[in-house]
Order: sequence, then structure tokens, then C-alpha cells
Amino acid sequence: MEKTPFKLTQSDGFVKNDPNTYILSDSLKKAVDVALLLNQPLILTGEPGTGKTQLAYKLAHELHAQTDGDFAQHPLEFHTKTTTTAQDLFYVYDAIGHFRDSNIQKEAGPEGASPYISLQALGKAIALTNTEYLNSADSLMPEGTQPMSSVVLIDEIDKAPRDFPNDILNEIEEFVFRVKELRQEIRKSSDKRILVIMTSNSEKSLPAPFLRRCVFYHIPFPEPEQLLEIVSKKISKLGEGKEEKVMQSIQHFISIRKRVKKKKPATSELISWLHVLEMEKFFEGETDFNALSDEQKNILRFSYSVLLKDKDDVALLGNTL
Repeated sequence: MEKTPFKLTQSDGFVKNDPNTYILSDSLKKAVDVALLLNQPLILTGEPGTGKTQLAYKLAHELHAQTDGDFAQHPLEFHTKTTTTAQDLFYVYDAIGHFRDSNIQKEAGPEGASPYISLQALGKAIALTNTEYLNSADSLMPEGTQPMSSVVLIDEIDKAPRDFPNDILNEIEEFVFRVKELRQEIRKSSDKRILVIMTSNSEKSLPAPFLRRCVFYHIPFPEPEQLLEIVSKKISKLGEGKEEKVMQSIQHFISIRKRVKKKKPATSELISWLHVLEMEKFFEGETDFNALSDEQKNILRFSYSVLLKDKDDVALLGNTL
């Protein structure tokens, strides 16, 4: 019988984007409060993996509970691309499909465009606030959709073309947009809320006129004690009397961050790394990073593939064990 080249391990205690495990700092909470007070988008910067995207899940979950279900329980997500246009944030139109079917069915004109138009994250959020629109014959939302408030996540906005932020200035401030193919305007109702969360990895600067209309917050990389708290929330198994060993691992992780030359591992990679170490029973017995057993060194070497994403850094760190 051939030896199995890999193994499948049933794991537990690790849930991605679980809003119950997200730790909301006081300063970040205040930034959210300001965004809600001013009805402005909140722009988050910080290293990849520091929880910018997950904040939207946390806020949607909390606001849903606080408003007795008036807020949707999950955020409406829009993932920015290098080809993104302002229209894409609100709706997409399948012009090719419409043209093809029009030729077959001999139908044309604005009235026939509705089946080929799909509302996107911010377009859905605006439509969901407007009871009159939802009940109209022109609604692009499914029949019977109930009005509600929403959290909208616009992820990695700095990936978009330079003009994208300026192109949505009015729409993001007034929460209104036009579906030109239907000659239709959809506007936010005043009795519902939309909280827009935008994330940026600071790959390029955003235009000043756009920033003036937003609340800004930078998520710093957590201190060791904060990392321990985050880990204890994210991986429940590591909380079973292993705090000292986990803290030693966190200190080792921090030393790796200081030594790597290319991409520094982030919080999300720390969580994945510790999860791998736990599953491989790295923490059983003594855990002293200055006196590791041969088995622990082997586990640590292959676990570095979670943390190190450059061959030079792999060579540098691998030779130190």
C-alpha cells in the first residue's frame, strides 16, 4: 500500500469572520460612533490582516442586535478591482446578454433592460431603505423584500483607478444613483441608515476631496498582550491553560516580523500559524523556543510557510533553527 502523501485533519475552534470574536478597541469604537453621528463613510487603513474587513461583519452583527433587526445582520460587500468604475458600486448591466436576447426576441428599448441589471452592494443598500421603491413595479429587488438599514463594505478601495473615489463623491454623500438604462433614480429614504466601511492598504493615496467627506482611522499593529487576547478569542483550544506557551509563540512571531525583509506576517497569519502548531501538537510538553526538540523544530520549519511569503525570508529564518 502506498503511503498517503498528505493527511486531512478535522479541525475545530477556528472560525473566520466570526463577529463574536472580533475585539473592538475603544478608539476604533469612537471612530465608528463619529461615522454614524456624521453619516459619513469610515475609511480604515492598516497592514493587511489587521481586521479591517472583519470590522464590517462585527458592526453589522452588533447593529442588527441593537436595532432589533432593523440593520441587516451581514454586510453588503463590494470588492474593488483595478478595472472598477463608479457604476459598478451600484449596479451592473449585462449589455451583451440584452443585445443577444433582443435580437432573438425582437425586443429593444429601456423597458426590456430590467432583467439584465443587477444591483450591487451600495445600490442594494440604497434601494433597501426605500419602501416606496421596493413596492413599485420598477423595483430591481426581489418581490417581497423588506426595507432595512445596512452596513456596506467597500474593500480595498485603493485598488480602484485614480478617478473612482472622485466619481462617487455625490453618490456617497447623498446616497442616490441613476440607472441610466432605465432612466431611473434610486434615492435613500431618511428613516433608514447606511454605514459605509472602506478599507485601504495604502497602496496609493486617496484624493483630498474624497477624504474630506470621510472619517479616517488607522488600525495599528497590536501589542503582544492584545495579540494574546485576539488569539484567545479566535482559537478557543489555545485558551486551555496554554497562555504562557502561546505568549512565547507570540514573542517568537514578533521576532520574525522584525527580521523578515519582504512581507511582514500579519495578525491573520499569526492566528493561522498558531492553529497549525496546535493541530500538530507543538504545545504538548515543554515549549521553550531556545531549547526546542528536533520534532518541534521540524514542525516549526514547515509551519513557517504560513508566515513567510518570500524565498529569501524562508532561507533566512529556516537556517536559524
